[in-house]
Amino acid sequence: MNNIPLRRAILQWIVLLSSAIIVLAIDQATKAWVTGHMLYGETLIPIPALQDFITLTRSSNTGAAFSLLPQAGDLFLIIALVMIIVILLFYRRIPNGHWLERIALGLLLGGVAGNALDRLRLGYVVDFVHLQLRPFISNVSNIADHAIVVGIGILFIVQWTGSKASTPPTPSKVDQQPEETPPVKL
Repeated sequence: MNNIPLRRAILQWIVLLSSAIIVLAIDQATKAWVTGHMLYGETLIPIPALQDFITLTRSSNTGAAFSLLPQAGDLFLIIALVMIIVILLFYRRIPNGHWLERIALGLLLGGVAGNALDRLRLGYVVDFVHLQLRPFISNVSNIADHAIVVGIGILFIVQWTGSKASTPPTPSKVDQQPEETPPVKL
């Protein structure tokens, strides 16, 4: 009896679920630490040499990324739950051997689940990673947000490089000319 396809399927689901669980656990643990040790609006400087670029600032977000549409928190919760279902349904369709895509979807699943869990439990998302590149960027986010961005980045790069690699080259005019056969001497 050949159990290789079953074992491969189990391993593929383990990759998705383990990467999602790792992201979710780190996300929720860091948020629990922040809410237990920092006051709202408080800023900590974990690495003084990088304080102009990254600090920890406790914040909350009821909207989307960059605090867009703060009054639409319930809508974003519904979108997150739909995304979780779509990821689980789409995951089954990934061909064998596409491990980066599987890890990327695990990062997405863990990140989306982490922020959805915050919305369910608290009514808002806990943010604390304050990234700054003055005067262009000043954003407070969390581990789940970063996992989502990295997951999407991996999917984008894999799709972009994969589509280039799988596109057959177009033959040039030289390639299209039939080879001339040398004249036969009689």
